[in-house]
Amino acid sequence: MKRLHITLAILLATAQPIMAQDAPLSPESPAGTTSSAPGAETDMASAATSPDQSGARQPGALMPVGADWPYYGGDAQATRYSPLAQITPENVSQLEEVFTFHTGDLPTGDAEGKYSPEVTPLKLGDDLLMCSAMNILISVDAATGEENWRFDPGVSNDAIPYGATCRGVSVYRNPDAAEGDACAVRVIEGTLDARLIAVDAATGKPCVDFGENGMVDLWQGIGERVPGWYSVTAPPAIVRGVVVTGAQVKDGQAEDAPSGVIRGYDAITGQLAWAWDLGAPDQNRNGPAEGEVYTRGTPNMWTMAVADEELGYVYLPMGNSSVDYYGSNRSEAEAEYATSLVALDATTGEEVWHFQTVRHDVWDYDLGSQATLLDWKGTPAILLPSKQGDLYILDRATGAPLTPVGELDGLPTGEIEPDFISESQPVSTWHTLRKEPLEEKDMWGFTPIDQLWCRIQFRRANYDGFYTPPSSDKPWIQYPGYNGGSDWGSVAVDTRRGIIVANYNDVPNYNRLVPRDQVTSKPINEQKAGGKGGPKAEGAADPQAGAPYGISVNAGWQNDVTGVPCTRPPYGGIRAIDLATGETLWDRPLGTARRNGPFGIPSMLPFDIGTPNNGGSVVTAGGLVFIAAATDNLFRAIDIETGETLWSTVLPAGGQANPITYEIDGRQYVMVTAMGHHFMKTPVGDEVIAWALPKGD
Repeated sequence: MKRLHITLAILLATAQPIMAQDAPLSPESPAGTTSSAPGAETDMASAATSPDQSGARQPGALMPVGADWPYYGGDAQATRYSPLAQITPENVSQLEEVFTFHTGDLPTGDAEGKYSPEVTPLKLGDDLLMCSAMNILISVDAATGEENWRFDPGVSNDAIPYGATCRGVSVYRNPDAAEGDACAVRVIEGTLDARLIAVDAATGKPCVDFGENGMVDLWQGIGERVPGWYSVTAPPAIVRGVVVTGAQVKDGQAEDAPSGVIRGYDAITGQLAWAWDLGAPDQNRNGPAEGEVYTRGTPNMWTMAVADEELGYVYLPMGNSSVDYYGSNRSEAEAEYATSLVALDATTGEEVWHFQTVRHDVWDYDLGSQATLLDWKGTPAILLPSKQGDLYILDRATGAPLTPVGELDGLPTGEIEPDFISESQPVSTWHTLRKEPLEEKDMWGFTPIDQLWCRIQFRRANYDGFYTPPSSDKPWIQYPGYNGGSDWGSVAVDTRRGIIVANYNDVPNYNRLVPRDQVTSKPINEQKAGGKGGPKAEGAADPQAGAPYGISVNAGWQNDVTGVPCTRPPYGGIRAIDLATGETLWDRPLGTARRNGPFGIPSMLPFDIGTPNNGGSVVTAGGLVFIAAATDNLFRAIDIETGETLWSTVLPAGGQANPITYEIDGRQYVMVTAMGHHFMKTPVGDEVIAWALPKGD
C-alpha cells in the first residue's frame, strides 16, 4: 500500500498549473467569485481556532481548483470551471487515453438492474479520491491509475433505494492536526445505508475520533429502520468545520415517511452540531427527545448543497414531500419549503432565507441541481437552475432575486384538488431552458403508425401546457418532465469568459393518478426483502400510501410498443448563455442516435439527434466544454465559443457522471467515470478513465 502525502502544503499550495496566459484572474480568485473565493483565503491561524458550542469554526482556507479538483463542483463555489489551458480547441484531437481504473464494483444478485453510480472523483495532491456505487472508498494514483487503498464499508444490496448511487465524497483538513497525524486530512462520505463515514485520506483507515470508529449512524431520530427508504447519495457540504448532509427519502412510498431533516455534524468528532427539521425547527434543533423522531414525510435534500465559508451559510436545494403527486394532506411547513432553495446558517442550523420555485408542487419538480456561487454585477450571488428549466440569480445573503422573476397567472387547478393547486407560479424571465408547449403535430415515431398511436395518446390526455394539474379520469402530460430542465449534473460557469453552460433534457412525462382501490403496489416498508427498486422509472407504479391516489408515470413518454419517445427529437441539448445578459449564445442537440432505436435496437446513426442526458460538464480556460451525460456513451469536447464538437471517444459504459480535469507534473488530464445508469438504459461498467495530450506536446 502506498503511503500518500496529502499535506497541508498541498492543500494550500498556490499551484502553478498550466493556465491560460491571458487569464485575468488566478485560480485563487476566479472571475465571478467574491471575498469567499480562494484568493481571499482566511489566514490559517483563524481556521485553527477552537470551535464554538455548535462545533462551528471561524472561516477556513478554501482549496484552489486548478492542479487539483478538491470539491465535487471543482471549486468551493461549484462553478465546474478549471483554469487549466493546456488542452485547447487546436490540440484536443490529439488526446490519448492514459489509464483506465476499474473499481471492481459491479452489481450482483438482486442489485442487478439497480446500478446508477454517477461518480465524480476528487483530485488532491497526487491522488484521486472516490466512492463506488456501493460506497467503497478508493484512492488512486492520479497519474497512473494505480490503486493506493480502498475501504469497503460493507453496504448490502437491500440498502439500494431507487438506484445504487454515490456521486462523490468530500474532504476536510483538521486545522488542529499536525502534518502526518492520522486523519489530518479525512475523506467523508454518506452511504446508501445512511451512515457518515470518515477515513484517513492517506491510508483509508477509519478516523477513530469521528463518531464510533469513523462512523455516524444517520438513522438516529429517523424512526423504523427500513433499508432503502432513507439513503445518502450525494457528498456532504463542509462549512466552518460542520459536515452538512440530507438524504434521499425514496419517492412515492407513503405520506408517513422518514423525515427530510438536514443535519450538521462536527467534522472532527462526528457529534451532532444541529438539526434543521422544517416541521419543528426549534424543538428538534439538538435532535428529538428520547422516543421521538424528526417530523416525518417532510421535503428532503437528496442532491448536493453548496456552502459559503465566509458567510457561514449552506444552500440546500430541497425536494418535494415524500408523496409527490398529491398535496392536500401536506402541512403548512411542507407547503412553504418544498422545492425551495434554503439558506441555513451552518454555525447554528437556523434558517436565513428561502426561495421557492414551485408553489404546492404536485409534479416532482425537486431542485436537483447544485447551485453555483458567483459574483453578479458586484453582488455576491447564487445561481439556481431548476428542473422546469428556469435559471434564477439571487442575492447570496438575502435570497432576493437579482434577475427578473415573473408570474404565471390563471393556471388550471384541475378536478382532483382544486383548492390546493396554485393558480400562479413563479418563472424566470431572465433565462429558461424550457421550450414552447407541446402540440399534436409534435407527436413522433419511426413510422406513420407510431406517430398515429402517439397522436391518439395526445388527444386522450389532459394537457393545458406548463403546470397541467394531475388527473385521474385520464392521463395528463407533464412537460417538462421530472428529469429536467436541469438536474443533478447542474451547470458549469466559465468565470473568465462569463458563460454559463447548461445541458438539459426536453422530454415530457405521461402520468395518471391511480385511485386507491386500483393501486397494487405496496410501500417499501411493507415489501419483502429484495423486492425494492429495480429497472422501472421512478414513479412508474408508486403507492403513495396515505393519499387517495397512487401514481403511474411514463417517464419520457415512451411508446409502449417501440420504446421510443412519443415526441420528436431533440430530447436533450446543451446551451451556452451570456452570464451578463441571460441571452443564448448557442444551443445544440446533445447526443447521437448511435445507441438509440425502436425496440431498443441501436440505429448506429451518428447524427446529433439530442438524447436524454444525466450528468454535467466541465469548462476550462483552454476554451473547451467536456461532457458525457448523453445515452450515446460518447465523451466529447465542445468548443465553448461555437458549440462545435471537436473531439469524442466511445466509452465502455454509460457516462452519466460529471467529469473533472486536473494536472500532474505539468500535464493536464481530463477524466470521467463510465459506470452506466439503469434509468438511462446505458450499459453498466466500473471504469474510471483519464486522457491527456501525448507527452512532449
